[in-house]
Order: sequence, then C-alpha cells, then structure tokens
Amino acid sequence: MNDVASRMDIGQDAANQQGDGVISTGTKEYRPDVSMLPVPWAGDTGVRISHVECIITAPEGVNLVVVMIRTNVDGLYGLGCATFHQRAFAVKEVVDSYLAPLVVGRDVGDVTDIGAALRLDSYWRGGPVLNSAISGIDQALWDIAGKRLGAPTWQLLGGRVRSAVPVYVHANGSSPERLVDEVHRRIDEGYRYVRCQVAVPGSVTYGTARVSDESTWNPREYLRFIPDALSFVRQAVPSHVEMLHDVHERLDPADAITLLNNLQDVGLYFVEDAFAPEDLGWLKHARLRTNVPLAIGELFTSVNEYVPLLTERLIDFIRCHVSAIGGLTPALRLSALAELVGVRTAWHGPRDVSPVGHAANIALDIVSPSFGIHEHHEFSPAALDVFPGTLMSAGGVVQPSTAPGLGIEIDLRAASRNPPVHATANWHYGRVRRPDGSLQRP
Repeated sequence: MNDVASRMDIGQDAANQQGDGVISTGTKEYRPDVSMLPVPWAGDTGVRISHVECIITAPEGVNLVVVMIRTNVDGLYGLGCATFHQRAFAVKEVVDSYLAPLVVGRDVGDVTDIGAALRLDSYWRGGPVLNSAISGIDQALWDIAGKRLGAPTWQLLGGRVRSAVPVYVHANGSSPERLVDEVHRRIDEGYRYVRCQVAVPGSVTYGTARVSDESTWNPREYLRFIPDALSFVRQAVPSHVEMLHDVHERLDPADAITLLNNLQDVGLYFVEDAFAPEDLGWLKHARLRTNVPLAIGELFTSVNEYVPLLTERLIDFIRCHVSAIGGLTPALRLSALAELVGVRTAWHGPRDVSPVGHAANIALDIVSPSFGIHEHHEFSPAALDVFPGTLMSAGGVVQPSTAPGLGIEIDLRAASRNPPVHATANWHYGRVRRPDGSLQRP
C-alpha cells in the first residue's frame, strides 16, 4: 500500500478500508492515486476526515442537503449545509463521487486549503452545484473546529459585535387588505421587519399563494399595481415596522427603474433583486435615478460577482445564498469587503436553507459589523425533529447558539422518515410565461 493510502487508513467505522487501497466513501469507491498526495507542510492536528456522507431530507417538502463529516475521533463530526433544492441530487452526486474521495484523510484544520483544492480540482470552477457541495464540506469543517475547542463557531470567527440578530419574516396577501392583516399578525408575533408580497390581479405573482392554475405573469400590471398597494400597506401599519419587497427579477431593467422611482415615498427598508444578474449594467443608471435601497444577488454563485458592485457602491445589501458561493469561508471574506465599503449583508434564508445553513448565517451575522438583517424561517415541528438545536426567534430576534460548533445536530432516523421529494417538485420556475407566451425569469 502506498503512502497516500496509508495516510488515509483511519476511521474504520465510517470509511471502510478494503484491500489494495480501495476506500469506501458512502455509496462510492475510490482508489487513491497521485492526486491525493499529502500537503507539503509538516505537523497537523491529528484529527482527520474519515468519512463524508451527503444526506437529503425534506421535512417541509423542500429538499434540504446536509453534509456530515466524520473524523477519526470517536463522536466528533460536523454538519454543513449544501442545499440547492432545485438540483439536490446533483449536489449529492458531486459530494459522493468527486469531493469525498479528495478530502478523506485530510486534516480537519486545513479548512482554507481544502476549500481551495476542491474549487480547483474540477478545473472549470464555480456554479451552484459545485459550490453547494463545497459549502457542505466547508461548513462541516467549521462545525468541527468549534466542537474541538468546545466553543461556538461564531467565537472562532471573531466573536460578538451584537447581542442578538434582528430578523425579517414573510407576509403575503391576495389583496392589499389581506396583506395588511398578515403584516399585523407578524407584528403581534414580535417582528418589526416584514417582507411584503401581494398578488397582482390576474397574474401568478411571486411570493404569494396561487389563486388559480394559471401560469401567466403580466409585468406591466405588476408595475402599475404594486406602488399603490405597498403605499396602502405602509399607511396601515405602524411607522416603526420596516417593510421589504422582492421583485424577484420579474421586470425588464427600464421598468425596474420606473418601479423604484414610484416606490421612493413608501420608505422601504430595501427592494430585493429589482435587476437580474444579466442586467447588472443597469445598476449605475438606477443609482443616479433613485434612492431606494437595493438588495442584490440571490442568484450569484461567486463572491467575485460582488466585487465591482461593492467597490463602486452600486448596492446596499448583499443577498446571496451562502451555499451557492461556497460556504462560510467565502461569505466571511465577502462580509469583510462589504464592511470596508459600507454595504450590509442580508443572506438568503428561506425554507430552502437548512437549519444548519441558518446557523451558519447567524454565525456570520453575530460577528460582522456589516450585518444588515437576517431572513428568518420558523421551521416546522417535523424539521425540528430532524434537526435538534434549530434556532428559533423570540421578540423578532434570534440569539446565537452557545453550543460548540454551529450548534445543530441531525437525527438520522427522523431524516429517513422525511425522504427527499421528487426532482420535479420545483420545476415551476421554467413554466411562468408572459401574456405573449414568452418565458418569464423567476
């Protein structure tokens, strides 16, 4: 057996060493070769990755993807969020077939080097599938780091700069009047930041319940309807309540600027994704014509996409999905850049971010001076059974976990009782069409 195989002969309970140097990692087998050469430095923590497992569970009908990394230390393991609901099974395949063989045997302390190696190994870099898979490993290693030291991961990231994390929640209505009722319900629950979505008559409107089987979206009707609807809500709720709204890229750029101009007097905390990633050149025009705060980047899959937007001060909030950009490590660096230029964070955090991912977001929020707001999803009892330690809100804020690591566990039996949903469960994004029959971006 060569030196590489010998280096990886650990964790027999999780990574089963077989004859001739073949190592079983979950459902795949891999024969170590020269690509698995040890790192060129001496000394390590003595704690090594022995097994990598990718778990998909759907306690709320959404595929949550979580990576579990076991080590050669009994009972020491980490969890990381790799959720890309729309392509969950592709993420699992990347973890099982490509990433697990590369990291089994690595020292758990080499978080940065492991992430860099995984990004470079495929030669073609980036994309939400690969980055989500890398994120699962990155976050799991940060979870292990905290557990090894007996401290919450956020302490390792620099420690508190705030006592708790204010959050926003979603409210939607089939009419402005119904939306007002929903916002008041959220206020009664203790929230003072609320995302407000309202159905446009005759259209399938993002962020609201479907009122028919139709799949037609009319952007011009939305453009005419939304300013008055949100103004009505603004006048009907207390002034201390902050309102947010998500366009979800459903307007052409010129229409988006018109909408922003028409929303200037509403006083929104921010407008999310008024421009699609393909239309970011319009941000300079928007900056000159409106003062409405802009949250951009839910579909970004690289921290590099943010660099010109931040350095030129074209946006006010970072809105990316932490898994899609590769995990906690790149997100921490992105938040540091945001701090330098006066931009704030609002990480993507709906129900298709696992409780592990929400804990990672909270860890970033609690340590970052550039924090703006946290998108909160209150998970169901079924999800709480699968993920003990899931963070809950109280009084409109979330307290960070004080447990070692990210503070979230997983009940594998409960996870198996909530199997993945079929891949077609979220295929509606490619089916919304405009009145003339052309496809509408999500």
